[in-house]
Amino acid sequence: MIGHKVEQAVTVRALRGAAPYIHMYKGKIFVIKTGGGAFRDAGTMRAFVEQVAILHHLGIRVVLVHGGGPQLDEVTAKLGVQTRMVQGRRVTDAAAIDATSMVLNGLINTQLVALCRSFGIAAIGIGGIDGGLVQAHRRAPVTLASGEVVDYGMVGDIDGIDGTVVTRLLDSGFLPVVSPLSCDNSGQLLNINADTVAAAIGGTLVAEKLILCTGAPGILERVEDPQSLISYTDLAGLHRLREKGAITDGMLPKSSAIEAAIRGGVRRVHVISYAETDSLLAEIFTNEGKGTLVVADTKALTAAEQGQ
Repeated sequence: MIGHKVEQAVTVRALRGAAPYIHMYKGKIFVIKTGGGAFRDAGTMRAFVEQVAILHHLGIRVVLVHGGGPQLDEVTAKLGVQTRMVQGRRVTDAAAIDATSMVLNGLINTQLVALCRSFGIAAIGIGGIDGGLVQAHRRAPVTLASGEVVDYGMVGDIDGIDGTVVTRLLDSGFLPVVSPLSCDNSGQLLNINADTVAAAIGGTLVAEKLILCTGAPGILERVEDPQSLISYTDLAGLHRLREKGAITDGMLPKSSAIEAAIRGGVRRVHVISYAETDSLLAEIFTNEGKGTLVVADTKALTAAEQGQ
């Protein structure tokens, strides 16, 4: 309970400031994706899910998609399986796909659903396999600019999304917690980048927002400088950043996911840090935000969104 008058005034002012956003977003679909780094410690994981719970209880229809890279690295290392990343994407051979299933569907998905329950959320854990949510095929070998041919192994490319799997859950008041693991038509398990899955789901559902929660504060003008955060940009700006080398490693699949989401119909994409206190709520309920906002064209942004 809030007992001090100053604290009461701050709380009331915050509620008044958030009221227009609550009215605007109630009933809208937000697809929120977070990387496995958010689950490295119990405090960060709980703080993140608490913010998701607030959005859910305010009437926003949240779809939560998760990754699990750090946890998968730990498990595969214990199993003696070497981890290889190419342009920010994980090579998954036959030995690694079982570990991927254990970590994503068995460990992280279950932990998240359990934590949601502690905040009074009726969450249901699903994967890309369930109900045919994600239809995919095994990726063909890729030739890099260097001439090297890379076989990503049991990695999938998305053919389509069955949005009814998610909307039926949302319509029934549930919060879907989605693992990106899927399979092809023969039943072969396929590992798919979680950013890619989140973007595809967001586009299919024509979500109001896709929010990518990462270890970085957002998209940076200079990778080595956390202070070079870009407040907002558009698809043309994203392309320029890729061309100048400002987007590298794990941010490469994110930039592709952002572009796919916007071209698919998502109005706003946000890149924020899961580690910063209340970053999710600040990004949604304040004009200033916390991370980077990406839209199709910055000319369509309001003066408030541009910080004017």
